[in-house]
Amino acid sequence: GSQSWLNEERFFTTFQNDRNVTVSDIMNTPNSKSPKKVMVFGVFDRLHPGHISFLEQAAACGDELIAVVTRDEVVRQLKNKIPMDREMTRKENVRKIVHADRVVMGDAVLGSYNVIHDHKPDIICLGYDQHGLAQDLQSRMAYGEIASVKLAVMEPYNADTLHTSLLTDVQ
Repeated sequence: GSQSWLNEERFFTTFQNDRNVTVSDIMNTPNSKSPKKVMVFGVFDRLHPGHISFLEQAAACGDELIAVVTRDEVVRQLKNKIPMDREMTRKENVRKIVHADRVVMGDAVLGSYNVIHDHKPDIICLGYDQHGLAQDLQSRMAYGEIASVKLAVMEPYNADTLHTSLLTDVQ
């Protein structure tokens, strides 16, 4: 696929100085302010080990993990389909995972990013397949529409078999 923008290993991009550093660089640097808030975005439909790996990796990047669950209507706008599990079920499923300190619903309006303004994360961790989100965040940061936040792309976990779009609903 078109994953040329994604390096072999996870990376951070600091937009203030446009410098790439590794996750280990960030994790081994003394925190200038504590605690470090990490935010993730996801549909989290039919929660599976890939989602759990994503949350674990993101949790390791900071002190507090805020998981943002995409609303059903926004999923419909983005993917032209409704998730198999409704938004409150998906939120509750993520809440049961010990890696997320807070689980919140995403914005009702696609691309408004009020959740970023409200929670002020230090780092946003992205799934390996969240290309559109990465580009949208980078663009909005560049134009000053949202605050500049470090972005980190997490490594995939058995992406060929565990991507939600590949899982079938066994009755």
